[in-house]
Formats: sequence, structure tokens, C-alpha cells
Amino acid sequence: MIAYLHSVQSEWIKRRHSAAAWLTIIGGTLVPVIVLCIRFYYFDLLAKQNASADIWVQLYNRSWQYMGFFLLPIGVILVTSLITQLETRSNAWKLLHVTPQRFTTIFLAKLTVILVMLLFFFLLFNIGIYLTGVLPALLVKGVPFPSAPFPWLRYLYGNGQFLLACLPIVALQFLLGLLYRNFMVPIGIGLGLYIVSVIVFQWKYSYIIPYIYCVLVFNDGFHQVVRPASLYALAAGYFGMFCVVAYALYICKKEKG
Repeated sequence: MIAYLHSVQSEWIKRRHSAAAWLTIIGGTLVPVIVLCIRFYYFDLLAKQNASADIWVQLYNRSWQYMGFFLLPIGVILVTSLITQLETRSNAWKLLHVTPQRFTTIFLAKLTVILVMLLFFFLLFNIGIYLTGVLPALLVKGVPFPSAPFPWLRYLYGNGQFLLACLPIVALQFLLGLLYRNFMVPIGIGLGLYIVSVIVFQWKYSYIIPYIYCVLVFNDGFHQVVRPASLYALAAGYFGMFCVVAYALYICKKEKG
């Protein structure tokens, strides 16, 4: 356990030297900033909107409409690939593998850092949504604070759905990053699968492509073929299967990196 924690700490430090950290910060705050700018542009409606009983539902739906359909899947593809292949340059994989730690520890530490960054992204995004509701009241005279209490449990449940929906993308991009040396190959495959999933979105069997799950979650079970519970079971199953395959390939691969 101590070796695992030290490995996680090491991977966390290394991620500072990649674009993944900035992508996480920018990705988590971009949509709330855009929504806030739109609200200020129509500032005559600010007072009425903040006084509405469903202000937080409006902000949630508006923010996730952009995030769930496009930015979240693309961001997960990019960040996962960046973190997985931090050692690709200068044959740093060889330096990592001569350190006194097991391959299993390295595998779990990298996956842990990716998941922690994903949680950090969700945290930033939800803080951004909250500020989108309260900042107009602080900056514009005559605009009240949102009259409705912030629905913490509803937001937590909704975010949990999106988190589970994007886990298969994390696992598959992690697998591809460990499998290929070329940094662009995992990103290209991931973006290609996402584009295909968007093209076949209205196909009743589109749920077989896990890259579409975030869109399906936002549309609240658009396809009646797959009930919401089945969708999350598929997401968890894909995540577990891809992680097991990634681990097996990583352990059995003769030339790691």
C-alpha cells in the first residue's frame, strides 16, 4: 500500500509537466464561463431567472447540454491519452520500469491519477455552475440571489451518472495508450470512435459504442431499447473489461513502452 501511494504521488507530480492539467482546468471551467457570459449578455433577464424556482435545473441542463455532448468525451480522450503516455518521450518508460516497484503498482497508480483528475474536473465544473447562479447577484445591482436552494443531492446523482458514462472511455483510452507508442494513435482511434458514435446516434443499437453514453445520459434514455439501469450496467461492464484487458496486455507485453 505504501509503495502504491508513493507511486501515485510520483505520477501526480509528473502530470504537472503535461498539458493534461491545463486541459482539466480549462475543460472544467469553459462551459460555465460561456453560460455566465450569455447570462450577462441578456442581463435584463437575470433577476427573473434568479427568482425562478428551477434556476438550478436550468443551469444544470444548459451546462451539461454542451459538456455531455461534446467537451466531456473529447476531454476524457485527450487527458487519458496524455497521462498514459507521459513516458513516451525520451524512452522514459525504461527509466520507470527500472525503479523498484511492481508493474501492477505502476498500472494502478496511472489509472488512479487519471480518475482523480476526472473527479477534479467534475468538481471544477459544478463549482462553475454554482458561481454562474450567484455571481450575477454579487455583480449586478437589483439581481437577487437564487431563491431556490442548491439541489446538492440532485447534482450529485446527475454527476454520478455522467461519471459512470465516461468510465468506459477512460479505460479504453488507457488501454490504447499502453498498447501504442505513437501518441497520436490512441487519440485518433478515440476521436474516430466518438465521431462514429455521433453519426449512428439515432440507431437503436448505438449503445454498443460506449463513446455515446454521455449523450444518452443527457437525453435521459433516448433509446427505449436500453433502459437507464442497463446503460449504467453496460458502462460498468465495459470499464471493467477494458481495465482487465489493459492490465493483461501491459503485464504480458515484452517491450513495455
